[in-house]
Amino acid sequence: MSSADLNAENAGRTLDIHLTAELERNPGSTTQKDSSNHDATQEIEIKGTYHLANLLQELFLAQKKGEEFLEVDLEKITEDPVDRLQRLIRTSWWDNLKRNIDSSGIAVAARDPKTLEAADSHPRIYVPHGVPLQHAYYSKLAREMPDINLDVQWLPESDITAEFIRSLNDKPGILALEMEGNDSNGRKELIGLPFVVPGGRFNELYNWDSCFCATSMIDTHPHVVKSILRHFIFEIKHYGKILNANRSYYLGRAQPPFLTDLALKTYNATKHEPGSKDLLKLAILAAMKEYYNYWMTAPRYDEGTGLTRYRPVGIGIPPEVESTGFDHILEPYAAKHNMTMTEIGQAYTNGKIQEPELDTFFLHDRALRESGHDTSNRFVGVCADLATIDLNCLLYRYEMDIAEAIRTIFEDTLQVPADFCAPGQVVDRFESSAVWDISARKRKGLIDRYLWNEEKGLYFDYNSVTQKQTEYETVTSLWALWCGVASPHQAALLVEKGLPKFECVGGLSSNTENSRGPVNTANPQKQWDYPNGWAPHQILAWDGLRKYGYHEEAERLAYRWLHMITKVFVDYNGTVVEKYDVTQLKSPHRVGAEYGNQGLSFKYAPEEGFGWTNASYLHGLSLLGLDARRALGVGAPYEVYTKGGA
Repeated sequence: MSSADLNAENAGRTLDIHLTAELERNPGSTTQKDSSNHDATQEIEIKGTYHLANLLQELFLAQKKGEEFLEVDLEKITEDPVDRLQRLIRTSWWDNLKRNIDSSGIAVAARDPKTLEAADSHPRIYVPHGVPLQHAYYSKLAREMPDINLDVQWLPESDITAEFIRSLNDKPGILALEMEGNDSNGRKELIGLPFVVPGGRFNELYNWDSCFCATSMIDTHPHVVKSILRHFIFEIKHYGKILNANRSYYLGRAQPPFLTDLALKTYNATKHEPGSKDLLKLAILAAMKEYYNYWMTAPRYDEGTGLTRYRPVGIGIPPEVESTGFDHILEPYAAKHNMTMTEIGQAYTNGKIQEPELDTFFLHDRALRESGHDTSNRFVGVCADLATIDLNCLLYRYEMDIAEAIRTIFEDTLQVPADFCAPGQVVDRFESSAVWDISARKRKGLIDRYLWNEEKGLYFDYNSVTQKQTEYETVTSLWALWCGVASPHQAALLVEKGLPKFECVGGLSSNTENSRGPVNTANPQKQWDYPNGWAPHQILAWDGLRKYGYHEEAERLAYRWLHMITKVFVDYNGTVVEKYDVTQLKSPHRVGAEYGNQGLSFKYAPEEGFGWTNASYLHGLSLLGLDARRALGVGAPYEVYTKGGA
């Protein structure tokens, strides 16, 4: 649907807002107060569907705020689309994506559209034993706010097992995060620290989504960014890792680790503020614990290669997936046992029937979800066996970042208290940068040995079971530039041979069409596969290319991605979504894959966009000059811009 069509569709529903008398007489124009004479008005004609769309959005937002009359800000109606999108993200969309888990926000944060089919899905919070004050707070909240119907539960003090996680499937809930005391009327009250959610159907704190959002929020929302860091530290202390997200069904699962990068960026941006060094210290200590306690232990650590795999614990079918999401896998087993699809799913998950082949499938499926790339043909049926280029790049970055922080900020020695020791480690031991430098050099050697392919100029995953390098071409190969593990020679080959495989008119695709394979009934389109592109892949590629001096390539890719986002924003009434078909510019937001496309479900005016897409837009703009920004504003494709036609 074009902008004109969309605005025509919405006009009748939006313009019934009670406007000023001037607008009621002439709905094709708006009024603006003359700054020199507040009683004077001047007629301003609204031209074009883009300006009309902006007017309709402003009217809707004013109505939603309860405003009966609207004094139209002409600058907001006629502003350049790049300026408008940047302003919306920075001044309202980040705020609309904020959540907190206390009396002011738990009713929203506890809401989980993904588990509405659970037997007992009313609001529930699980609290770790290490924070008894939180349990008391939420118990009191449940008594004082009975309309919420909040169920407050303890998590066990002992290790949380796969069996325990499965036992929560029918009573899912949100997991407690960090809180702080606030003096109110002479007594201390706990308040929940804010965090941001991805958008769409999500109301919980996700790992890598939050890291990408946070790094683009530091200048405008530093308190939220520091709060996100504190939440991650809390999760590592009480749950052993930064979770996929803070829901009960994610207790056994992490996500791609970006903590050290976020911690150092936050410190560098706020080092002049009190407590910034202390927060960095806690974040580095937490990252070390996560590294030792989770990523470098079995079954994730592979002794054969010395590399790490995604391999979380769990039993049965992931409860957050739609009830029909695995029908194509379960159908033959339903027929074998003469059960309905619902019955076979419940019987298998609860252990009433044993099917080793399903165990293997769901082992890989959980690993795929831990990778953040849920779902992709790259990982189906194999993910838990793969030493991926993604994860090992991130752990190399952990090793390098921790070494840098200890050496340059903590005078090359960092004492590790009990809260941040992995099982079996010596309490109050001292860590030096040398240990982490050695680990990083070792990992680089292993990445070169097992994952690098000189002939193809790409990094590939390594199957630790078949002991062979895969042939799946993934854009995450470029993460080797972002983390700095590639040599100058490897970087040159990546740019020469690898980059062209993924570059499209709208940016970088997640993988190649050849690797994805044909799409058919047996192999449906998956959301992390070609032709789709995602914000994190763009951001890491831009920053990685710039690190090695490939500024022209980085700026070209950033322009393509931002041009596509801007075009959809203009043509489709302000739409900003989680993923795009980067192979075409006609309607790249219309993506056919599982889970739909988050960010599309809004009426009349978008109010949040999608988290890491918002972040990619702000970050991309920071890499482009004024001429490129102007060209984006008038909708010039990259080829027109470079020829000077914009």
